[in-house]
Amino acid sequence: MRRLLLLLLICVTVASCTEAQPQAEGTDSAVIGGAPARPRQVQTDSPGPRALSTDSPRDDGGIIVAAGENAQYNYAPSAMVEGGRIRMWWCSQLVSAAPPGDDVLYAEAATPIGPYTTPRAVFGGAGAGFDGRHTCDPSVIQVNGTYYLYYTGAPNDHSVGNAIGLATSPDGLTWTRAKGGEPVVSSSYEVGRSNTYGAGQPSALYLDGWFYLMFTDTNARGAHDNGAGQFVLRSPDPMFATRVETLTPKGFVPGYGRDRSIVDAFSADWMWIDALDAFAIAHETAGGTTLTFWDRGFTSHPYQPVLVPGPWEEGPGLARRPDGHAPISEKDPCGRVSVNVFRATRDRAQPTDLRRFGLDLKDIGGCETRVSALATLNGFAMPSPQRTLDMVMGSAVYRVDRRSVAEAFGAAVVERRPAVLDNVTPSAHVVPGAEAVRAADRGVGLLLGGKLYPIGSAEVAGVNSSRVVDVLPATWDSYLRGPALAVVR
Repeated sequence: MRRLLLLLLICVTVASCTEAQPQAEGTDSAVIGGAPARPRQVQTDSPGPRALSTDSPRDDGGIIVAAGENAQYNYAPSAMVEGGRIRMWWCSQLVSAAPPGDDVLYAEAATPIGPYTTPRAVFGGAGAGFDGRHTCDPSVIQVNGTYYLYYTGAPNDHSVGNAIGLATSPDGLTWTRAKGGEPVVSSSYEVGRSNTYGAGQPSALYLDGWFYLMFTDTNARGAHDNGAGQFVLRSPDPMFATRVETLTPKGFVPGYGRDRSIVDAFSADWMWIDALDAFAIAHETAGGTTLTFWDRGFTSHPYQPVLVPGPWEEGPGLARRPDGHAPISEKDPCGRVSVNVFRATRDRAQPTDLRRFGLDLKDIGGCETRVSALATLNGFAMPSPQRTLDMVMGSAVYRVDRRSVAEAFGAAVVERRPAVLDNVTPSAHVVPGAEAVRAADRGVGLLLGGKLYPIGSAEVAGVNSSRVVDVLPATWDSYLRGPALAVVR
């Protein structure tokens, strides 16, 4: 499987990517010939894509994860910024793991460049079925406390008819196969298509209640002759078994048809950037990793492509928040987005080493409107007009009297307040000593204005000088519910 993925990526690339310009020409018999140019598919009238300013380029040069005696290679990373650390899953083969084949490895570090903990295998082949031998190309997100691992599964070394599987976990380390071990997305096998690779290389994110999945399907109607192309499904169901919509030239429609690719590439990753109100797709081009931007409806490119330069060998992994959104700059959340890209580089016969590259997008104007400010500052607190703090959570504002309480909720405090939020009415007011309740298997919450707001722990209630009263679970369930006042980073 790894060899076939390598052959998919041994290609002629160009310096930018659009739907009309293929990025790769395969050299394997499963990826035949160059792809002809295609016209752009869905565009609307617009003033044209805006150029983004960048600074702080990063090419650390050093290797952060390298192959050793027990690992043959490392590639296809998925990186999560969570709890003040970088958590990373990627594809490799551990000599000691069974069954033999591609495994998903894991390590973590306090900074993007490490040092990382000793890599260990956390997921591998099932021994039988569509992913009997190989599990690779991990994409990990966390939604409402559950970790979701989307991956490419292959039954054997010939890698014919790959499919995408899903596993879930409470901690990102111990995984259980979903859907009874069956694939959640299979190749479309359109009439007239005969590329043997199939569906794989998934990248997932969560936005507005939808799970979005971008992936390769070399047999899709919209794929180029060499198999290049990235397709998009979305569903409120993480298993993509119900209410599935697919991106078409007419937008998202119910069903699974795949006739529209959003970028002509293999092994891409993506994230949603709240401050830009746009998707950013990372894919390899001649000079490094190119970021191609799409608006929310995939109708136009709101920004010009941005190149993260440097050498590469196989697919990029963006450092993202648990939900697949771009991390927010705590120093300048309205004006700056830090982009960190991990990708495999080659120093011997295999793509053995993972390195970090990156840059910052600056002067982005992420708080110019009320809507954009609420989205960008989600999880941040700022001075209020009443000399208290206003904390943004879920596109609403909550007034907090004590800075220590906002910090206990996990909010990062910024000293400048966007003027567009001055007239926003707080949804609730966290006053010192507010009533707190606790129920078995429910947690701890504050009662504010007749609603219950989960806060995570009695320790947080103590910071607010709130006395915790134990109640029955039925009593807890009877309260009107507000959102959890806790920030997950």
